[in-house]
Amino acid sequence: MDSYHKPESKTIQELKDIANKLRIDAINSTQASKSGHPTSCSSMAEVMSVLFFHTMRYKVSVPRDPNSDRFILSKGHAAPILYAAWAEAGLFPVEDLLNLRKIDSDLEGHPTPRLNFVDVGTGSLGQGLSVAAGMAYVGKNYDKANYRVYCLIGDGESAEGSIWEALHFASYYKLDNLCAIFDINRLGQSEPTSLQHNMEVYRKRLEAFGFNALVVDGHDVEELVKAFHEAQITKDRPTAILAKTFKGKNFPNIEDLDNWHGKALGNKAEEVIAHLKSLIKNAGPLTLHPQKPLVDDVPVVDITNIKLDSPPNYKKTDQVATRLAYGTALAKIAKNNARVIALDGDTKNSTFAEKIKTVDPKRFVECFIAEQNAVGVAIGAACRDRTVAFVSAFATFFTRTFDQIRMGAISQTNVNFVGSHCGVSIGEDGPSQMGLEDIAMFRAVPGSTVFYPSDAVSTERAVELAANTKGVCFIRTSRPNTAIIYDNNESMAIGKAKVIRSAAKDQVLVIGAGVTLHEALKAADQLAAAGISVRVLDPFTVKPIDSATVIANAKECGGRIITVEDHYPEGGLGEAVASAVALERNIIIKKLAVSKVPHSGPPDVLLDVYGISAAKIAEAVKDIIKH
Repeated sequence: MDSYHKPESKTIQELKDIANKLRIDAINSTQASKSGHPTSCSSMAEVMSVLFFHTMRYKVSVPRDPNSDRFILSKGHAAPILYAAWAEAGLFPVEDLLNLRKIDSDLEGHPTPRLNFVDVGTGSLGQGLSVAAGMAYVGKNYDKANYRVYCLIGDGESAEGSIWEALHFASYYKLDNLCAIFDINRLGQSEPTSLQHNMEVYRKRLEAFGFNALVVDGHDVEELVKAFHEAQITKDRPTAILAKTFKGKNFPNIEDLDNWHGKALGNKAEEVIAHLKSLIKNAGPLTLHPQKPLVDDVPVVDITNIKLDSPPNYKKTDQVATRLAYGTALAKIAKNNARVIALDGDTKNSTFAEKIKTVDPKRFVECFIAEQNAVGVAIGAACRDRTVAFVSAFATFFTRTFDQIRMGAISQTNVNFVGSHCGVSIGEDGPSQMGLEDIAMFRAVPGSTVFYPSDAVSTERAVELAANTKGVCFIRTSRPNTAIIYDNNESMAIGKAKVIRSAAKDQVLVIGAGVTLHEALKAADQLAAAGISVRVLDPFTVKPIDSATVIANAKECGGRIITVEDHYPEGGLGEAVASAVALERNIIIKKLAVSKVPHSGPPDVLLDVYGISAAKIAEAVKDIIKH
């Protein structure tokens, strides 16, 4: 085991000087923008100095080098000191810090990956540690590399349950390459935090969660150097450095006082900067070189052009749930590419994510019933293009992870979400288990792609497409067994709908997806017996919707559209179609959807009671023709 060597006094002093330079940079940048969080930056100045100029290994010229240590600033409002650290390290001129929060600058109020030294967007508090745990999990189990992951967390945000989900995950998987740093500066935004400076309670809690918990003076650079060293040599458990700090440290008449959160110092800035300069012993160029030598041990990976290992193989007489087809497809692409991984929250035998274990058990990550953390871990796992991550759960449980998902979009992440058990068609389990808001939620995510496959063949193709698609993808799968619609060699494409049934004299275009597409086909048979011909369309993707195909077919059907969906009317398939035809003359839409909170009951009964069965579709067709 490596022994600790106390740094030379010269090194200690320079680390102190750098911390105060970072404070000055944070003040100057927030003064220029007339907004920001200089006091929140000040409490963590020594932590940043030691990390960036003593402990971390990274390449200044290539911040995202795969061999570099990772740093996640979970308390993203302290962005100015993160920017200052990289500027002082030499990535860009310190003068550029004065562009903080300007419309034409990527130095935004909170970090985003528009900056080449930021892996994920942060600032919605409580999420950074999950992302860091995902990075560390990949580093330990897939890359098997030496890089370490550091995550700086505010004490206020440690009240978030997602932090404790992440602590449990990191401890359970013995992520000894992860170091969580808690900046315990006592003050929140509007009042003191619940624990303030009760460091012993923090220590006991972190130890209870299985961490190597180290309480330090967060303004003592030597204590920090020693703590980071201990973190590096600790095996089989992660480390938490609990840094007792003061908000506004070294700011005269501001330090540790309320009502300075999120405020530039204004007319006090000059006085504070003068004081900080008086603390700096060496105001000249840095002698500490920020760049430590990297261990070049991260394998080169290729996550492009991922294919199903074998094409779909179904008979037209088969009845297969799309959730089962997802598991089949997941195993097929995992067999084709060693970087495909699956995460789930103890629903793997219902979502069928567990089928990836038949290919490689190590590529399944059990996240237990902690969906927010599961999403954050997946975002971290996908960072720097290290994996292709699929996260599965009941569709309804993703609603509790919406904040993580939207931050994933801000982070430019490529994570695939698969929601099963959607709609009233799940039956007797009742409304708490029925995903009825999920399409609306994922459609609202910028840059997202929303797949809604209707049979096993199209589900397999959706998985293959999602694996190669940038941004957030959502695949909606269903619980009931349904018929095979497509030939095994059918090609599918994002934004390309399929006309499943058509005739020259079609009077109405019926658009369904998942179970409602099958109900639409049943309705078409019933109506044909009554001499009414309807066209049936499968959108395949709800976002992007195939506007051109919808409009062209609607016009050929007298301008009449009926949408039918196992989802609430707001934000779902019907509204996607309505948006597609909004500028078209002489097209009308009748939307069939689940209009109220449903009951438990048999699936077929529920489809009828809530107005989306074949019989109700047939009634709607007759009504729209009549009127």
